[in-house]
Order: sequence, then structure tokens, then C-alpha cells
Amino acid sequence: MDISNLTIAEIKKIACTAGFLKEDFRHALLMDRRAGVREIYHRLQRLESIKVAEIKRLEKMYHHEKDLTAKGYQPVAGVDEAGRGPLAGPVYAAAVILPVGLKIVGLNDSKKLGAAKREVLAEQIKKSALAWAVGVSTTEEINRDNIHWASLTAMRRAVRKLKPKPAYVLVDGYRIDRLAIPQLPLVGGDGLSASIAAASILAKVSRDGIMDYYHRIYPPYGFDRHKGYATAEHLRALTAFGPCPLHRTGYRPVKDCLAGPGT
Repeated sequence: MDISNLTIAEIKKIACTAGFLKEDFRHALLMDRRAGVREIYHRLQRLESIKVAEIKRLEKMYHHEKDLTAKGYQPVAGVDEAGRGPLAGPVYAAAVILPVGLKIVGLNDSKKLGAAKREVLAEQIKKSALAWAVGVSTTEEINRDNIHWASLTAMRRAVRKLKPKPAYVLVDGYRIDRLAIPQLPLVGGDGLSASIAAASILAKVSRDGIMDYYHRIYPPYGFDRHKGYATAEHLRALTAFGPCPLHRTGYRPVKDCLAGPGT
């Protein structure tokens, strides 16, 4: 392929298309004596290396799903929750069944992703998943049962809403009690399993959305910004206005506020 008569701008334009995948085009870039052209070649090589590494990472994240499928368990669901730590608001959980081997570029633990990226991935997950569902435990249930049991309840609700019913469940962290389905708890599962990572993203995006809604009901607390977590802004608002019905009465800053000054 002869690119000697092309300008660097024209070559860059070609490189932004599927043409850069062609071996003859890459070879022409490498052979060109212009420094700007060789830089395009090296940039494409770096991008290709990143792409290959991402594919390998995603393949590794299906280890548990593939192992269980090989043992006859189909389909396999991943489950995770969002909202254990905040001082206010419900805890959300999601359950997701992905086609084994589906590669959603960027799929990862929701905590490692920005809000915009989570939103994009959430839409891709919903479109690509064989099934997905969300379960919720309210603030009242958290106050009554404690956050641990409320989180398990939300995860159990998410799994039970799945259609088709999963044959096996991969869950982040803790075993889900009262769930009549075989399950494997994985510590740090949202970084080890594609299905759990997908669930972590849907749970986080769903919870963030409801906290944005609650901000319109209780605007002084800034729920749209901190989602109920114990930021300096949230703690100042809690001191100034006292707890609202969304606040978790068993959490120390809320409990202290309810007890009053000097206690």
C-alpha cells in the first residue's frame, strides 16, 4: 500500500477508520520516513495492545461462569448490592444473567468507574443480558433489621425476580440466606466475575437514580451529590437540619444527632 503521496492529516483520518486494522496499511506506516507517520503507527500499536489486554481481562472475568456452565449449571447469575455504607437511603441489589463470553468493553467493578461510564455500561448490560432484575430494601427495613440483613434481603429479591430462574448464583461477598439456589460467595467478586460486575453497575446506577429523586423531596441534604454518604457537606446538613425519614438511625452520625448535644 502506497501512502507516500498522502498528507499526515489524511493518514490520521484513515487511521481512525477500520482501515488501520489492515496489515498492509500498518506496514506502510512503519516504512514511511516521516516522524509524524511513524508516531501514528506507534499510537495504533499502543491502542491495539490496550485492546488485546482488555479482551484478555474480560475473558478472565468469565472464569467462574464458564466453569459452572461446564458442570451443567445454566444459566448462571451474578448478584451484588450498592448502598451499604451511606447514612441515608435504601440499599439496592441487582442480579444479572449474561451470555457466557459476552465482551462488554470496560465492564468492571462499579466503584472503579465514573458515573457517566456506569450509565453507558448499564444500558449496554440491559440490552445484552439474558435477564436482569433489581431488588430493594428500604430505610425502614435497614433500621429494623440492620444493613447486613437488609442487603441480603435486597439481593434475594433481585434473584427471585429473574426470568429465567438461574441454576447457580455468584454473589459478591456474603452468602444469601433463604435462597434455594446453589451459590458461591466471592470476596471482591465485582472484580472477579463479569456477571457480578454487571450487577454492581446496575445496582449502583439504580440507587444513584433514586437518590437523585429523593434530592427533590429533601433538597437541603444534597443527596444528588453525595448519594447519602458521609461527606462533609452531608454531615453539615445533618447537624443543621437533623435527620430526615431517609436517614439510618443505627448509623453513628445519625444516632448522635438524634441523641442531641452533649450525649
